[in-house]
Amino acid sequence: MDLRYMGFEQKQNQRAYNFDRTRKGEPTMRFVVNCDLALFLKHRVGIQEGPSLCAHKLSADLDKLQQGDHELTNDDLLAYANERTEAAARKAENRPRRVAPHRNPNAPMPGAAPTYQPRAPITPFLPRH
Repeated sequence: MDLRYMGFEQKQNQRAYNFDRTRKGEPTMRFVVNCDLALFLKHRVGIQEGPSLCAHKLSADLDKLQQGDHELTNDDLLAYANERTEAAARKAENRPRRVAPHRNPNAPMPGAAPTYQPRAPITPFLPRH
C-alpha cells in the first residue's frame, strides 16, 4: 500500500488532508483525514507536521480496516507531543556533559573588557635650582 499526500482543503479552523492510496491492480482510492487546527496550537505542534501525522493516523486506521471518517484527534496530538518531549529528554540524557575547566577566580573572564587599572599619579616636572 502506498499513501500519497495530495494537499488539503480548509474551512475556517478545520483542515481536511487528502491522500490517495494506490495498490497494484486496484484503482486509486481517495481518503480524507480531518483535523481541528486549534489542536496544533494547544499541543504546540507545528502545522507543517500535519500531513505526516495524518498519514500515520490514516495508515493505522487502514491497518485496522477502519472504514468511514478519519480524524486526527486531541488524543493523537497529545500522544505525539508527549512522545516528542520524552525523546528530547532521552537525547539530553545521553548527551555527553561538558565539564567546565578550573579557572582562577581572580582572573578576568575570557573575552571580557579589561578592567580599569588606575595609573600612578603624574608628577609635574619641576626644574631643580
